[in-house]
Amino acid sequence: MTAETDHDLTREPVAAHEPSPRSGSIALVLLVAAGLVAVAVGLMTLGRAQAQPYILGILAVLAMVGLFNLFAFAAGIIRFVDRSLDDPVMGRIADHAFDGLAVTDPRGHVVYSNAAYLTLTGASGPQEVRPVERVFIGNPDVSEAVFRLLKAAREGKRQQEEVRISGHDGSQGRWLRMRVRPLGTGKREAKYAVWSISDITRDRERQEDVFQELQHAIEYLDHAPCGFFSVNPAGELAYVNATLANWLDYDLAEIGSGGLKLTDIVSGDGASLLTAIVAVPGEVKTEVFDIDLRMRTGKTMPVRLYHKLAFGADGAPGPSRTLVISRARDERSDPDRAAEVRFMRFFDHTPMAIATVDRGGNVVRANARYAKLGQALGLDSASKSIFRAVNSRDRHLLITAINQAAEGQADVAPVEVALEGTKERWGQFFVTPVDAAENDAEAAIVHMLETTERRALENQINQSQKMETVGQLAGGIAHDFNNVLSAIMMANDFLLNAHKPTDPSFQDIMQIKQNATRAATLVRQLLAFSRRQTLRPQVLDLGDALSDLAMLLRRLIGEKVKQETIHGRDLWPVKVDVSQFEQVIVNLAVNARDAMPDGGKLIIRTANVTAEEAAKLAYKGMPAADYVRIEVADTGTGIPADIRDKIFEPFFSTKEVGKGTGLGLSTVYGIVKQTGGFIYVDSEPGQGTSFHIFLPRHHAEPEVQEQPAAVVGAANGAAKETAPAAAEAKPRTDLTGQGTILLVEDEEGLRALNARGLRSRGYTVVEAENGVEAMEVLEEQSGAIDLVVSDVVMPEMDGPTLLKAMREKNPDIKFIFVSGYAEDAFEKSLPEGQQFDFLPKPFTLSQLVAAVKETMAKAG
Repeated sequence: MTAETDHDLTREPVAAHEPSPRSGSIALVLLVAAGLVAVAVGLMTLGRAQAQPYILGILAVLAMVGLFNLFAFAAGIIRFVDRSLDDPVMGRIADHAFDGLAVTDPRGHVVYSNAAYLTLTGASGPQEVRPVERVFIGNPDVSEAVFRLLKAAREGKRQQEEVRISGHDGSQGRWLRMRVRPLGTGKREAKYAVWSISDITRDRERQEDVFQELQHAIEYLDHAPCGFFSVNPAGELAYVNATLANWLDYDLAEIGSGGLKLTDIVSGDGASLLTAIVAVPGEVKTEVFDIDLRMRTGKTMPVRLYHKLAFGADGAPGPSRTLVISRARDERSDPDRAAEVRFMRFFDHTPMAIATVDRGGNVVRANARYAKLGQALGLDSASKSIFRAVNSRDRHLLITAINQAAEGQADVAPVEVALEGTKERWGQFFVTPVDAAENDAEAAIVHMLETTERRALENQINQSQKMETVGQLAGGIAHDFNNVLSAIMMANDFLLNAHKPTDPSFQDIMQIKQNATRAATLVRQLLAFSRRQTLRPQVLDLGDALSDLAMLLRRLIGEKVKQETIHGRDLWPVKVDVSQFEQVIVNLAVNARDAMPDGGKLIIRTANVTAEEAAKLAYKGMPAADYVRIEVADTGTGIPADIRDKIFEPFFSTKEVGKGTGLGLSTVYGIVKQTGGFIYVDSEPGQGTSFHIFLPRHHAEPEVQEQPAAVVGAANGAAKETAPAAAEAKPRTDLTGQGTILLVEDEEGLRALNARGLRSRGYTVVEAENGVEAMEVLEEQSGAIDLVVSDVVMPEMDGPTLLKAMREKNPDIKFIFVSGYAEDAFEKSLPEGQQFDFLPKPFTLSQLVAAVKETMAKAG
C-alpha cells in the first residue's frame, strides 16, 4: 500500500508503462514478524505474571497501528497499487496519444493525464493539471457544454460536445471536441471518468470551405430570373429555388422540409401531364407544358415548364429537373401570347376531359383532365387510342360517333358507355367534327364527362328508397302480427293448462301451438329483413361454426349435392349472433339445393380480406377495411340478370306457389346488414351462383363489464322460443311469486290475457290502457307498485316517456318493456343511464312469468 495526501493528487502522473514503485518488501515483513515472535518468547522467560503487562502493551500498540491503517485506507490516505497497470504497451499508447486524455476519480480529481491533455489545457507541468470544468470555467461559450459533460460523467454515461474557444488578443479561435465516458463497466470503475479532448479546427475549416462553395452555387441558382424545381418519383418536391418560392408566396424553408407535393403547387389536373410521360428505359425526355401554378393564397399564375425526366434501365423514372418561366407578363405585353395563355388555361382547367382524335381514334392532343383519366384507367399515355378507354362491349358506340364526326355530320348524339378498368366506371362522350381544311390530322373533338358517381348515386337512392319502404312495411306488419300471435300463444297456454294429454282436444291445441310458433318464425324473418330484430352478438370463430353446421347441411341438401368446405388459414374473429349466422348459411344452402335439382356441388369457402384487398374488389357501398369473407357457391342454374337485383326483396320468389315464402334471401340480407356486414351476388345463367358475405373483423379489446342500457331479462324465454322442444325437456321450475304489477298495454284482449296469466301465478295485477292512465294508477297506489310491464308503442304517451316520468317519481321502480320490435328501435329515445328489461313479442305465458320473476328478484 502507498499513502498520498490531497496535495499529492496534482503531482506528475506516473507513466503507465513504468513500474509503480513498491511501498514495502516481503523481507521487511518477515523481519518484523520474527522480531515480534522473539520478543514474545523473551517475555515468556520472565514468568507469566511479570510478562503480562508487557504483552498487553505490545498488543495495544499493534491494535492502534491496525486501526490507524484501516482509517487511512477508508479515508483514501492509503491505497492499494493496481499492478495490472504495469503494461508498457498500453501505457505508451495512452501517454503519446494525439488526443488529450485524463482520468478523474469520483470527486473530480485528475488521477491521470497524458502530455496532449497538458498541452490542450494550457498546463505547463504535471503540477498544474486541472479537470475540464476548471479549465473552461470562465468561458461562457463552453460552460453549457461542460455542464452537460459533467452531468453525463456523474451518471456514468457517454457524452460528446463540440465547442469553439475564442482566441486571445484577437487571434483565431479553436474548435475542440470533448468526450467523456466511464472508465469501465464494473461498479468501482464506473465511478472514474475518462475525458478526451481533440483539436478539430482544421476539419472545421475544410467543412466551412466546402459549405461556402455550395452556398455560392445555391445562391446563384436561387436568384436566377426563372424558377426551378425538382420532383422525386413519389411526387414530392425535393428542391425549389428562391425565385419560384417567391412567386408562389411560400417560405423556402417550408418547401425544403419536404412538406409540399407537386399537386400542391400545380393547379387543377396539370400534375397529371407531368406524370403521364411515356417511360422509355435508359432515355432522357424533355417536354414542354403550358399550365397554371397555384400560389399559397389560392391564386394562379400561368407558366411554361421545360420538364426534363431521366428513366433508369428498368424504365423507372428518376428525379425530374424542371425550368419554370412565368407567362404572367405576356398577358400585359403581347396580345397574341395573352390569347394563347387564356386558351391553354381554359383547355386545361375545364372539368371535362378533352382530346382531339384522328379518324382511327388516336389522340392527337389532350388536356390535363384526359391525362388524369388515362392514369386512372391504366392507359400507358395520352397518345394511345381513345377507344382503349372504353369497355369492349360499348366500344362500337364511340367508333360510330367518331366516324359520323369524321364524315362532317353535325349534332352527333352523345353516347354513354362503360369505361375500361377493374372498377365499374361510366362516361358520357360528346363528339363534334373538325373542319378538314384547318387540320388534316384531327378528325373530331371529343369531350368526355365521367358519370360513374351520378349513376351510382341514382341507383343507390332508388334501391335504398325501395328497400326502406318495403322494410318499413315489413316491420309494421311484423309488429302487428306479434300482438296477434302473443294473444294466440297466451290463450293457447291457458288451454294447455286446462287440458290433460289424454283429452281428445289436446292434440288440436298442440297443433295450434306449433302453427303459432311457425308464424312467429315468419314474423322474425320479416323483422330480420327490416333490421329490427333482437341480436345477441358474440365473438365467433367461423371455422368452428361452419364445422358445427356440416351435419345439418348434409341432411338439408340431400345426397345428390356434394358439399365441400374450404377454410382459410388463421381466420380473424367476427362478432355475430350465432343463431342468426346459422340461419344465413342454412337459407343460402337451401336455395343452392333448389337451384341444383339434378345434383351438383355446394362450396363454402372462407378467407381473410385485408383493407387493401377490399379496396381492389370495389364492391358498391363497402368501405375499405378488414373483413372475413364467406363465399357460398353452387353449380346450379344461376340467376338471370333481369331478376338479380330483386332477389333480396321480401316475398320475391322464383319457386312455384306453395314452395317458398320469398323471405329467405331477404332475411339473409337483413341479418348481414344488421350485423354490419355486406352481401353481394355473382351469377350467370347456367354457370352457377356465388354469394359473397363480408363480415367486419372483430378487434379484441379489454371490455369493461358495464350494465347495459337495455338488459334483456327474457334471455331464457328467447331460448325457449327458438327451441321449444329443449325447453319442454327441462324440469319445471317454480314460476309463482308475489307483488303488485302495473300492466300497461293498449291492446285490450292481449292485456286481459297477460293479466290473467300473471294473476294465476300469484301476482296482484293493476291494468292501464296507456301511459297517461298508468301515471294516474301510480298516483293512486301511492308507491305500492313493485314492477311495471309496459308496451313500447302506445297512444298519448309511449313506453320510453312513461319510463322517464315514473323514474322521476320513483327512481327505484322496476320496468319491463314488451314490444314486437327489437329494443334497438326505441333505445335512442330513452334517457341516458336508464335500466330496464326487455321481452320481445310474441311470448308464451311461461316466458312472461319467468321474465317477471327474474326482474322482481333483482336488487333494487
